[in-house]
Amino acid sequence: MNNELYQEALNSYDREDFASALTQFTDCLQDPVQAPEAGEIGELYHRIGNCLMKLHEYEEAIHAYTQATADADYEAIGAVNTNLGNAYAALHDYDNAVKHYEIAVSDRNYDTPYKAYSGMGKAYLKLGKSAEAGAAFRSAALDETNPSPTQALLNLGICFMALGRPADAVQSYESALQFDMDRDAKNKLYANLGQAYVADGKMQQAVNAFEMALADKTYFLNDAASVDYQRAVGAVAQGTAVMEPVEPGAGLDMSGLDITADGAPVYHETDEEVAAQHPLNLADSYEVDDGYESGADRFLNATDEELERWSRGVARQDRKRRNVGLKVFVTIALILLALLAAALFGYTQGWGYPSQQTVVQQLFEDKNLAGSGLFAEGSNSQDVATMLDPVVQDSNVRIDGIESSSNTSVAYATATTPEGGQVSYKINLVREGIGWKLSTVELYFPSEQ
Repeated sequence: MNNELYQEALNSYDREDFASALTQFTDCLQDPVQAPEAGEIGELYHRIGNCLMKLHEYEEAIHAYTQATADADYEAIGAVNTNLGNAYAALHDYDNAVKHYEIAVSDRNYDTPYKAYSGMGKAYLKLGKSAEAGAAFRSAALDETNPSPTQALLNLGICFMALGRPADAVQSYESALQFDMDRDAKNKLYANLGQAYVADGKMQQAVNAFEMALADKTYFLNDAASVDYQRAVGAVAQGTAVMEPVEPGAGLDMSGLDITADGAPVYHETDEEVAAQHPLNLADSYEVDDGYESGADRFLNATDEELERWSRGVARQDRKRRNVGLKVFVTIALILLALLAAALFGYTQGWGYPSQQTVVQQLFEDKNLAGSGLFAEGSNSQDVATMLDPVVQDSNVRIDGIESSSNTSVAYATATTPEGGQVSYKINLVREGIGWKLSTVELYFPSEQ
């Protein structure tokens, strides 16, 4: 292999000039004078794949990594398959991503399997398999080579929340807090912890966690977390610091530290050294102190079979970070407000039940059967008789018009007598409740108006 050209390619890659590095690694691979040997071919294809990943050419990266695995003398199979998993995940092919992550962790010579486990967990979350994702994140957290279990522990907590196990999620989040992390990560972790406490019915602890998330005034709770925060504050204000555990809400924050709103993995820039043999394994973003101890945490001791059993019946997590419950509430509230506004408008326009038309029609259908229920409150029998006296029975009375306001209306109607004559009426109505009642009924002579 042309070592001088290879070193130039490494330097370009280190300067983040990935296009030049890609060209130089390719020239090195195709050098007819100093052709690469077995083992070196795999390494060059590996690095070409890394450049293509940086350039977001994921399909071409898959081809390059596949060529690297074809070199039987190249030993970094675990790292290559982790990167293959990352490339497939970037294309949203999560089934193939999982397959290559599994190949990576089966490589006993792979010295950083937590990276494959982490990618596997994210892919499983996207596939809606919370139990399998939890098992993968647990393995990433327990991997002694993992310098930063924080991400794995937070994502494990998310899986426990999806499985309806908030108490275990609390333990996962609290374990993550043992490590150093940047401000944004810690604020997000406290917010998730607050939601887990609410789901576990521990309202005072929830309030404390949410206030820690908001303390430096740089972090804002999402809608679902805001609802949980207000619920916790309300419970504590009423003297109820502990409540029965509740099901996690539909607005559960499923994003984790390194997963986007829809669950798709986000790929961080690598911090590889120039001479590393296993590049682009997507190092974690947070520097933390080593010192993670796993033996005391019950939630890390569950078997994969137990996690699988717990996951039965768990629906796909397609509604992650969509705050469906809150959106439904807001939609219903808007509909109710619209209906109220329509009702108020209708009221001012004279709408009611029974309506003016209905009352007038009932008056003329059979005046002998017209009960006092048609007449305004305070009308005595003499008043009713006076109003009914001129009324001609006509089941097909014609309503000529109605002058309406919110509280009074005047209806004009024409009834046909048995002899074929027509009689016109002016009928005053008043509103009682939401309906209309008769106030006066009198003959009406349009020609006199």
